[in-house]
Amino acid sequence: MSNGEFDLIQRYFTASSKRTARKDVIVSIGDDCAITELRQNQRLVITTDTMVENTHFLSTISPADLAYKAAVTNLSDLAAMGAEPAWVSLALTLPEVNEQWLSEFSQSFFDVLDHYNVDLIGGDTTKGPLSITITAHGIIAKGKALCRHSAKVGDWIYVSGTLGDSAAGLSLLLAGKSAINSTEEFLIQRHLRPTPRVLLGLELAVSSLANSAIDISDGFIADLGHILERSQCGAVVDVDKLPLSPQLVSIFGLPKAEEFALTGGEDYELCFTVPDSNKAKLERALAYIGVEYTCVGQVRAISPQNKKRIKFERNGVPIEIGLKSGFDHFALDE
Repeated sequence: MSNGEFDLIQRYFTASSKRTARKDVIVSIGDDCAITELRQNQRLVITTDTMVENTHFLSTISPADLAYKAAVTNLSDLAAMGAEPAWVSLALTLPEVNEQWLSEFSQSFFDVLDHYNVDLIGGDTTKGPLSITITAHGIIAKGKALCRHSAKVGDWIYVSGTLGDSAAGLSLLLAGKSAINSTEEFLIQRHLRPTPRVLLGLELAVSSLANSAIDISDGFIADLGHILERSQCGAVVDVDKLPLSPQLVSIFGLPKAEEFALTGGEDYELCFTVPDSNKAKLERALAYIGVEYTCVGQVRAISPQNKKRIKFERNGVPIEIGLKSGFDHFALDE
């Protein structure tokens, strides 16, 4: 890219300098590195994610939807740790400089950052196949982080929101289905515009309500499995308790909806485990947040005779279901 093209990109992504900066940003865009400040007993939480065209997103996605999703998927990782989002850096690889595309992308990107009081503090631009890499930084109090390895036998397993909508929306897009009615539009938007559960994660961490948490990006069963593997536990999941949206069930029917809920990825809801002693506290603490949450199972010890980490029930009766373990990002070039 020429110097003129870099100047053009800089014009769109230094727009944050016109906003009121966070007080903990000492040096931001324009220097070799950014400098931020942590107070005593605060800890820094860092996550990095790359999205590549035709692997993580369709080439037909709008720049506004792409910017939104790239930003919130990183905020969702911070939410899963119970961290307050603070700063991001953005590395953007573009096949060419397109002013209209950059305008729509940057506006949507800053809309998300402004909503969550996050500053863009640096990044990089280069020429090549379209991809977006974001490093997000969050802040959490010492000893309050929600980690995957801390689930305990007896914990109740909760999920926020509804499950399976994003994978269903993606299936409509891959089938060439544009939004025809409001039901399909709901599922497609759940794929394109997921909600990071930042307030929920903060409350779970600050109030020490949960022992462990993870955001559901690879699918509920796969991501619950990550918690169980790190915590060396098993679990029982009641399939009848899976929170399903009426839109999902109405289009795909209950069996397919349950499959989407168990294995579909990119819902970006939170899965978290709560000790029995905190169940009543959880209800009181989350009442004001306005996020739906559902208890779908319980953490159990792994039987020496049966090493299977997750067992399934329906109305309390054990069942066997054959499902793939999780969500694979679509690869359109394969």
